[in-house]
Amino acid sequence: MNKSTRIFITALAFISVNTFAAGDAAKGKAKSATCIACHGVNGNSMVPNFPKLAGQGEGYTFKQLQDFKAGNRKDALMAGIVAGLSTGDMANLAAYFAKQTITQGAASKTADIALGERLYRGGNRDRGVTACIACHGPKGAGIPSAGFPALASQHAAYITKQLKDFRQVSINVQTESTTPARDNDNRKMMIGLTKSLTNVEINALAQYISGLH
Repeated sequence: MNKSTRIFITALAFISVNTFAAGDAAKGKAKSATCIACHGVNGNSMVPNFPKLAGQGEGYTFKQLQDFKAGNRKDALMAGIVAGLSTGDMANLAAYFAKQTITQGAASKTADIALGERLYRGGNRDRGVTACIACHGPKGAGIPSAGFPALASQHAAYITKQLKDFRQVSINVQTESTTPARDNDNRKMMIGLTKSLTNVEINALAQYISGLH
């Protein structure tokens, strides 16, 4: 375990997560009818560009829905969907999807799994890339109590896009660009982690994560 990973693990003890009243999964199931078109039955999307929601931490999903509604996470389609959701609706949806079981993912046979695993488990100390395992766990289950999402079996295409969107924040700063990016991560950890990743490394990581279970 490298020094950066140890620092991140130690930092977890000091991270506070906003708590909220647990949602009603039964009510969430009824409300989820509007989510099926993109996210699939029981939150298992069949479309690689749309994330699987099944089994995701309740607090994490709730925060993302809040962020979409507040404009802290940008997506035109989701902005329209969440516009009519109350705080209770979002909590209920989060509770419902948290209780579902995600379908097993699989990495591409041509993917550089060795590179993805090396980065996920060990990071890259020379370039300041922290190991993903520190926050997302050895099997990609995440740390729900700290707000770190589950990643295992997620679509590789979706993971790739999110990593590039986080990286784009740093690119925008360097180039004075306004290209759409994602910056709603916990304490900007993902922005710091992705700024040094190459496209090859991002693709390898996404494929490795998709095959975790």
